[in-house]
Amino acid sequence: MAKISTKQSTLTRPQRWDSPFDPDMTKADVKKLLAIEEIAAIQADRFPARISLEGILQNDTRIVAFKKGELVVREGDYGNSAFLILKGSLRIVLSPSLPGAILGRAKEYKRGFFNAVSQLWTSNWLPETRDSDRYGPTKAGAPKNAASTRIILQDVPAILDKHSTATVDQGALFGELAALGRIPRTATVLADEDSELLEIRWQGLRELRAYDEGWRRMIDERYRQTALIAHLNEVPEFNHLNEEEIQLVADQCLFETYGSFDWHTSFKKLQNRSEADEPVIARQGDYPDGLLMVRAGFARETVRHGTGKRTVTYLGAGDNFGIFELYNAWVNPKDSNLALGTTLTSVGYVDVIRVPASVLAEFVFPNMDAPVNMAEQYVGKSQSNDTLMQWAVDERFINGRQTMVMDLNKCVRCDDCVSACAAAHDGNPRFRRHGKTIDHWLVANACMHCADPVCMIGCPTGAIHRSLSGGTVIINDDTCIGCGTCANSCPYQNISLVQISDAKGNGLVDDQTHRPIMKATKCDLCSDQIGGPACVRACAHDALQRVDFQEFTI
Repeated sequence: MAKISTKQSTLTRPQRWDSPFDPDMTKADVKKLLAIEEIAAIQADRFPARISLEGILQNDTRIVAFKKGELVVREGDYGNSAFLILKGSLRIVLSPSLPGAILGRAKEYKRGFFNAVSQLWTSNWLPETRDSDRYGPTKAGAPKNAASTRIILQDVPAILDKHSTATVDQGALFGELAALGRIPRTATVLADEDSELLEIRWQGLRELRAYDEGWRRMIDERYRQTALIAHLNEVPEFNHLNEEEIQLVADQCLFETYGSFDWHTSFKKLQNRSEADEPVIARQGDYPDGLLMVRAGFARETVRHGTGKRTVTYLGAGDNFGIFELYNAWVNPKDSNLALGTTLTSVGYVDVIRVPASVLAEFVFPNMDAPVNMAEQYVGKSQSNDTLMQWAVDERFINGRQTMVMDLNKCVRCDDCVSACAAAHDGNPRFRRHGKTIDHWLVANACMHCADPVCMIGCPTGAIHRSLSGGTVIINDDTCIGCGTCANSCPYQNISLVQISDAKGNGLVDDQTHRPIMKATKCDLCSDQIGGPACVRACAHDALQRVDFQEFTI
């Protein structure tokens, strides 16, 4: 019998700041930042030693220079950083929005009937061919530093004449709501003159908000005055209120965050996951003290089942938790048994807005009918669907809005779906007919067009973006530089980097480095096809469908 070694090896535990935002940030740069008015006003003694203000500036920020006309952020991009203007001034484009071509977006169009049919005999059998003449000198491949790739608007005065804009000057902070909430940028910002900005990645922004009262107040008030008020006006429980009442409600809301914002990074690394890793937001049996409204991310709802738990559903942006128990506590204030019927935990990360019970009693409950007890509905659900939901949440497939699911009992492995996909994409299929399975269902490796599209974060040219019609996640081949940021970020391995070829099938290489020129490819949900996804239409056995797991049953 082999003897088991008792020797141990040592390894320095990885730390958060092992990978600084800018490795070239010097102590002299930090000293200069500490002298800036907006930074000098921060109470450095409120920060713990392990997360000092100097440490945040050293590791979570970088100083970026922009020339006149350069785009700083694009409307619709998913950003993970905010900006503080150190020098110069910027322009925010208010209306109308800049054309998609300027922002690096693909032009949307639908093929006509004859063009769609002609794909059956005009597909190119050479892999990933392109008309290389359409690429400019800077479009074909990635530069040495893909993150520095920027778009420069050549005729800024003409743009300012055609578009309503606002000027932001030195000392202004912008982009913080999109960075902390992982929501699209709401406007395009460009340099009005040569400018210098301090870019703060979301981790550092989170710490500044957590430990400095001034920054927390500034960020929270901005959210109350913009996104929160807009959100309350859309929620059925609050949309009957007038402007003054909505403001009173917003003033009393609390903001809470659970879990890890960069969940996709840890998710790709972890081999084993369990519910114990999920922070508890509200626990079954506890008395509710406020309505929880999910602002971003996902949360798992479970009920006790024997000695364990059953996943019964998940909540995403726009969903609420606890309304039934809070309403009944308002109707029956002397009943002490109106505890929460389910537990809510964070899946990856989730931002919630907590509306105090007193606010609901004053503004909401007098005007609403008794809500449904969702916990009782869950008890009657089938065990098989609970198992499916548990698996979908564990694998984070709940993120998908157009997940490709195949019924393996119906699938005859004819590959008509793959052939149809290839015919719709110039001979190149955009998905793989394999993936993770549960029972007789397979989730194929195809883009799911996620609710939280982390693949978009960090794209230097805006090539990967949502379409304006339908929100499909697509890649503009002309502006993709093959840097691989989107492919590396996708938690599901649904984006591929491929070497492209010219019309004759000759592989294209960079004329300076002689390295292959790559492009990111993935399912685009056949956005240019008049009949929708070709894979679904081609399946003669009704084995393939696109689903949202919240509505999917087996």
